[in-house]
Parts: sequence; structure tokens; C-alpha cells
Amino acid sequence: MSPLSHAHSDRPTVAVIFGGRSSEHQISCLTAREVLAVIDPDRFDVRAIGITRDGKWVEETGVWCDLAPGALPEVRAGNPPVEWESVCNYDVVFPLLHGPWGEDGTLQGLLELADVLFVGAGVLASALAMDKQYSKVVFSAGGLPQVQHVTVLPGQWDREREKIFARIKALGLPVFVKPARAGSSEGVTRVNDFDDLESAIKEASGHDPKVLVEAGVTGGRELECGVIQTPEGIPVASVVGEVVVPADSGHSFYDFESKYLDGSSNIVVPANLRVTMSERVRAYAIQAFEAVGCEGLARVDFFLSDSGLVINEINTMPGFTSSSLFPTLWAESGVPYEELVERLIELALARRKGLR
Repeated sequence: MSPLSHAHSDRPTVAVIFGGRSSEHQISCLTAREVLAVIDPDRFDVRAIGITRDGKWVEETGVWCDLAPGALPEVRAGNPPVEWESVCNYDVVFPLLHGPWGEDGTLQGLLELADVLFVGAGVLASALAMDKQYSKVVFSAGGLPQVQHVTVLPGQWDREREKIFARIKALGLPVFVKPARAGSSEGVTRVNDFDDLESAIKEASGHDPKVLVEAGVTGGRELECGVIQTPEGIPVASVVGEVVVPADSGHSFYDFESKYLDGSSNIVVPANLRVTMSERVRAYAIQAFEAVGCEGLARVDFFLSDSGLVINEINTMPGFTSSSLFPTLWAESGVPYEELVERLIELALARRKGLR
């Protein structure tokens, strides 16, 4: 049945949108495949809408049976087209896009203009969380501790190289160079020698013309905490998890390959922490959620260094396969995957339209 003209149903109608133009296109498809598989068809009338890499909206299934081993799914460009206005036919949209042109407030703005309910953060919170330069400004205003960093604006490296280099050098080594508005560790480089800085900036700027350079964390442990809202809108935090990249894995940090391709990283849930530290992480996660103005869900990432706990970033639509960090954290907290998906849809359906 076409998403453009589906029959009336007594069940709430849900459009799951995924794919998109960002470098995280395939991760979005992985997420959608599993979310679509667990939404209860007896409770919800569900349709899948894919957005191709070049921005075309098409009918999709979210099922890829012919993938070669190790291959990641993509939205099929040859599928029947869908007009974006068709989202107005649905009671709620579950936007499962990651990265720019989807998770950054652009799709959320479209849905707000169309007066359509949707899962997750609104325009401002989505944009702030996606742009690490500005989420750091908000975290700072909210009193959250962070690592030192330098933002390299578009074209600034070419115009003011010596000035920018001096500021980055003051951070010490190592530094991490990353796109300011990307995720899944795409385009991220650990720099152990300043001779490699220029190539790292070029790599990051291939994903985003704005680049962030962060001081490395000495003895850092990578901790993660999920946040969802109660039906009353109160944010609650999950147990804390830890990402562990073994020293013999061939990866110097939690990069794209260790996350999605070679299985070299491990997720420890709950993390082995003192109760006081675990509670501090959970409190900071809620503080970050509220500072940015999130809704529905978020995953907040931290580093626990030799000098203390610092916030890294917040993700308004984290990876959402059943084995991803966010659902794993909530499964350990007593909310299984299927219930988590349903709870987020119900939260969105209970929202008011317009300004909140």
C-alpha cells in the first residue's frame, strides 16, 4: 500500500523515515531495519519511507535480504517515489535519520511546519546537539565540565593557519580532530604528532567544513548514559555503560570500524563504577538533556579521565539497533527493546502540536 494514500485505520499510523544524505546513511538503515521489525502491527499501522543519498523520498521496506557479508544496507533509489507532503497522512513520524539533513533540526522543522507529531527532539535541540561547537557553549552555560577544544571555522585553516595552529598546539597531545556536525566517529582522527594535524583537518573537513579539535583525555574511560522521558515529561536516566576498545584491537579509539564493522569494541553494561560516580554521570546526563532542551530520548557521552568526569556530546537520535548502546542501556535498566520503541511512539503521540 502506498504511503501516499493508505486506507483509514483505527490504529495510530506511524511513518518510519530513514536513510538520508549524511555519511551515516547506512547506520540509519540498520537502525530502521530493527525498529520496523519490532513495532507491533496490531497496535500501529506502520509505513517505511526511505530517503536516498541524494535526498529523494521513496517507498521502502526496511528489509534487505540480499546483502553480502559485511555489507551495510542503503535506501534503494529505484523504489517508487514519495512526496514529502505524504507525512501529513500519519499520526506520528519516527525519524531515524542520523547526522546532517535529518538529525540536525532540518527534518524536525519540516514536520513542525506540517503540524505532524514526531519522536525525539525539536528543531532547536536537534540543531544544538548536532553542532558540537554550540552544544559545548550550552554545556558550559549549564555548568557541565568539558575538555578544552578549538573550533576551526570554514576556510579558517587556510586563512589563519599559524594562529589556529598555535591555539591547537596549546591543547597538547594527543588531540582528536572531528567534523563539528557528524556522528558515528566518521572523519575522526587521533593526532599524536602535530605534523599529522593538517591531514586530519582535511579528513574532517571532507565531512563538514567546520572542524572541532579536542584535547585528548589522559587515562580516559568512555561512559554512556541514556535518557528518556516519562509520560509526564520528566527525564530519567538509564544505568551507565562503558565502551571498551581493547589495546590489541588495532584501534586507538572508538572509531567507525570498531563500532560497526569488525566487532573489536566491547560494551560493558553496567559500567564498573563507584555508586557515587555512576550517580554523577546519571545526574549530568539529565542536566545535559534539559540544558539542550531535548524531548523523548537522548544518549549522553562522557569521559572519565585521571582528572575527573567530563561531558563529550549528546545524541538526540542515537544508534537504535537492538545491540546499540542506547537500547542496551535501557534493556539493563528494565526496558526491553520492543517496549522502548513503543514508549517513544506513545510519548510522541501524547505531545501537543505547536510551541511546547
